[in-house]
Amino acid sequence: ESLVLPDDIDYGAIAGLSNEISGTLSTMRPRTLGAAARLSGITPASLTTLLSYVKRSESLVKTMG
Repeated sequence: ESLVLPDDIDYGAIAGLSNEISGTLSTMRPRTLGAAARLSGITPASLTTLLSYVKRSESLVKTMG
């Protein structure tokens, strides 16, 4: 619910998201994962994909310094 999504996230670059879902996320630009979950058409699988992408990105940023 409270996981903040990066402002500069490119939803179109996330493998596993359908064009429809990435388009919805790009248009609506939710601030948190919880806000994304409340959008029409967003599936549990797409939320899992989005969460995984954000966590992986955070991990890479921490590793690279």
